[in-house]
Amino acid sequence: MIYITDTIAIHESEIQLEFIRSTGPGGQNVNKVATAVQLRFDVNNSALPDDVRERLVHLAGKRITEKGILIIIARRFRRQDRNRQDARDRMVTLIRKAAEPPKPRRRTKPTPASKSRRLADKRHHSRIKLRRRLDPLDEI
Repeated sequence: MIYITDTIAIHESEIQLEFIRSTGPGGQNVNKVATAVQLRFDVNNSALPDDVRERLVHLAGKRITEKGILIIIARRFRRQDRNRQDARDRMVTLIRKAAEPPKPRRRTKPTPASKSRRLADKRHHSRIKLRRRLDPLDEI
């Protein structure tokens, strides 16, 4: 079990790990050993609460497929076990962030000073446009 929060845990069987060849430095080792990890987690068929699932889909962005599968690729380290742990840590961090309920927005009113500044600015622009419209030669 992977424990996300006190109330949320994910079973190891819900996660699929695939090892792929990594890019970047590593010499000939890069061409021989599959050290990068591709973690797949099916968000739609997981045991996550509905509200957490919705926020996770929103937070994941491009990392989630149309079918609702979260894909995290970890290739930061040269060793497979460290990349595996990095991928899990990144997934746990993402789900923890999704588990936090959003802070409710408190509606605010514009201050009287900001209202008067906005109206003064509108009058100023109006006068500028009025001056552009009037042709000085029309007065003659």
